[in-house]
Amino acid sequence: MTARTAGPTGKAGTAGTAGRPARGELPVLEVDPLIDDPGTRIVVCCGAGGVGKTTTAAALGVRAAERGRKVVVLTIDPARRLAQSMGLTELDNTPRRVKDVGGPAGGELHAMMLDMKRTFDEIVESHTDPERARAILENPFYQSLSAGFAGTQEYMAMEKLGQLRAEGEWDLIVVDTPPSRSALDFLDAPKRLGSFLDGRFIRVLMAPAKAGGRAGLKFMNLGMTGLSMFTGTLNKLLGSGLLRDMQTFVAAMDTMFGGFRTRADATYRLLQAPGTAFLVVAAPERDALREAAYFVERLAADRMPLAGLVLNRMHGSEAVRLSAERALAAAEILEDDGIVDHPDGKGGGEQAASDTASSGSPAPSGESSASPAAGSPAAGSPATAERLAAGMLRLHAERMQVLARERRMRDRFAALHPEVPVAEVAALPGDVHDLDGLRSIGERLASQHDASA
Repeated sequence: MTARTAGPTGKAGTAGTAGRPARGELPVLEVDPLIDDPGTRIVVCCGAGGVGKTTTAAALGVRAAERGRKVVVLTIDPARRLAQSMGLTELDNTPRRVKDVGGPAGGELHAMMLDMKRTFDEIVESHTDPERARAILENPFYQSLSAGFAGTQEYMAMEKLGQLRAEGEWDLIVVDTPPSRSALDFLDAPKRLGSFLDGRFIRVLMAPAKAGGRAGLKFMNLGMTGLSMFTGTLNKLLGSGLLRDMQTFVAAMDTMFGGFRTRADATYRLLQAPGTAFLVVAAPERDALREAAYFVERLAADRMPLAGLVLNRMHGSEAVRLSAERALAAAEILEDDGIVDHPDGKGGGEQAASDTASSGSPAPSGESSASPAAGSPAAGSPATAERLAAGMLRLHAERMQVLARERRMRDRFAALHPEVPVAEVAALPGDVHDLDGLRSIGERLASQHDASA
């Protein structure tokens, strides 16, 4: 699916509203048309760790549900923030209804977190007879494989996504992937699984079972000296018990291997289909945007439909016309004048009181004319006001330097990938921890024209 980009009103040539710098000619990612489109059935959020990917996925789910769609959010990230922000005590392998989300449009929001082992168990139970399923589930090698073998999580995520899509119950599936290198593993899962199942090691372990009967006995007796040497070496390295468990597992799983490949390939094609949209999530930082650029290139190479980039935690200011340089210069002037005209330190308070007395200005009614403590000018004195103003100017200068750095990072990405629509989300003062916070993120995602006009 190709995301709609902004028309002329979305091309900002002046300072943006809400204190954001102008975005120039960057195409704008329009989120509401994307999630409202009945043809959009899957949205995959991917990106580096710590960039707000889980929050973005949850916010999209909330907004889509409240605009009338039946949504399930599948998180593969083990973080518990998603459950907490949705008011759920826990997430597991079964979609759970999120209360207080929906409204008059009739939408629903459900959420779940991938349970890798349970998903693997479900596959075994649904594709083999009960006796063979029990043998597989009780096999020690299978238990280790299903609990944490490298790449199993990504493959099981593909399986679970395929299951959710095949059920036909959901208008929209939002997938929150692991950090981006792992998300690339998510894309590579079918290919890596096929390589594993077709590998020489698996073929060797399967050979006795495939030979079968008398031919199998002959095979084992005549047996290929190389195979005997190979298994003998493995016995020494792994132990005879583990090797036997592996051979038993492979023999029991033999009839399922083809199904794994078939389903993985089908899910991979589903990710390439027009009904799928990838959103790359990043923060305006060098490493995060480098990962985002890498992922954009990979999606293009694999012909995956990229909807756009969500750029989280962009900072803004209501005084963007005051540059960092001018703010620092003004702060220095105030500080220098303060040192000359309103001296601090020992005796500074007495000098200020003397100046006040000599000027003929009486002390305000109800206030003592006694001098303040030595070394600390009176509250509201010119020296105090100037120091406060100088401090505020320096804080503003730091903020403007942050804005300039983030804009450079954003523009550098845009120069490399000018075709990628971008949605910017302003930094929040605190973490998102409830549905109102997720709604706020959703509104910010959807208000890009206003922010860039």
